[in-house]
Amino acid sequence: MNNNPHVVVIGGGYAGVMAANRLRSRADVVVTLVNPRPSFVHRVRLHQLVGGSDDAVVAYENVLADGVRLLVGTATRIDVPGRGVALADGGTLTYDHLVYAAGSGSADPDVPGATRFAYPIATLEEAERLRPLLGAAPPTAPVTVVGAGPTGIETAAELAEAGRAVTLVCGGELGPYLHARARRSVARRLSELGVTVVDGPGTRVAQVTRDAVHLADGRGLPSRVTIWTAGFGVPDLAARSGLSTDALGRLRTDETLTSVDDERVVAAGDSAAPSGLPSRMSCQSAMPQGVRAADTVLSRLAGERPDALHQGFYAQCVSLGRDAGLFQLADRSDTAVGFHIGGRLGARFKEIACRSIHDQLAGEAREPGSYRLHRITGGAAARRRLLLQAHHTETPNGNGNGNGNGNGNG
Repeated sequence: MNNNPHVVVIGGGYAGVMAANRLRSRADVVVTLVNPRPSFVHRVRLHQLVGGSDDAVVAYENVLADGVRLLVGTATRIDVPGRGVALADGGTLTYDHLVYAAGSGSADPDVPGATRFAYPIATLEEAERLRPLLGAAPPTAPVTVVGAGPTGIETAAELAEAGRAVTLVCGGELGPYLHARARRSVARRLSELGVTVVDGPGTRVAQVTRDAVHLADGRGLPSRVTIWTAGFGVPDLAARSGLSTDALGRLRTDETLTSVDDERVVAAGDSAAPSGLPSRMSCQSAMPQGVRAADTVLSRLAGERPDALHQGFYAQCVSLGRDAGLFQLADRSDTAVGFHIGGRLGARFKEIACRSIHDQLAGEAREPGSYRLHRITGGAAARRRLLLQAHHTETPNGNGNGNGNGNGNG
């Protein structure tokens, strides 16, 4: 009888792959990665898939450690008392420990007509569905992108650079995360590409129809293709399985990323809500959290006390077509600072960042245990302690809800 510990990882995105790779640093641990697709989706390149400059997928053999079993399927329920995972094909998996890295996708918009007439691009399937629709539309046909976060900005720029007539509807401020100087730089670049930016009061979308986007201030914008990038949601697997979640559906954990319900369940990435203060939805959060979640499991297997989360941010990269980009510096608490790099150099930094994601995943696959960025101490850890103190003062039961934002790359 094989008594080796079995760890099931749900979700094969940035967090899940990092967790699975890290778990292989202990040779006796059996790791099964459950993912609905046979290929890894490089979500930071989905806007390039829509624009036709990249396919946004990577073979798992290039980023997954030897010995990790990839099971292509969908988890439908977690049986926490029985330590089992039910699969859509009727099969089941038993586990000793479970890593919940279910990621994120498009949120269901509550705007009339948006579900029927607007096209989200948060997943590979959504982006692939949109690509032929754009191909069938004449180059002069109006395209409207709703949402002025990184995904919306990148999509608008990519399509405009390809010659499309693009309008970007901000619903408020362009790039709200960015520093004012960087925001002006982005606005200039979008103007150079011919993107019409609709921002300010009254630009919230009130209705989407087959051929128009209607704003709260009464304006109607003609739109042959409407692309929806406003907001992300998470799968309801944790909630359906009876686990404690925040208002968005992210699994509630402590600072070691351990579920508040069961110490054999840990979470990482976009679907995790540590201490009710989840990090920005992005691969920059997901990858170190995936390693931290795996380290928590490994510590428990070794009879040791798991370490706490150290989450730091230093920059956000935004592509502005293939020939320009923005590298926005931030402090460790993820607050944008006044310095940024734009233009061609910004595009180079963005591409370096995209490639480094692949390199970090592949590096941990080749040498499990080599990733170290999740152990950074100092400003990030101190800042999070202060936030936690303030949060628990405001919500004594520790059940407060955080709000995710960003690229949603869990």
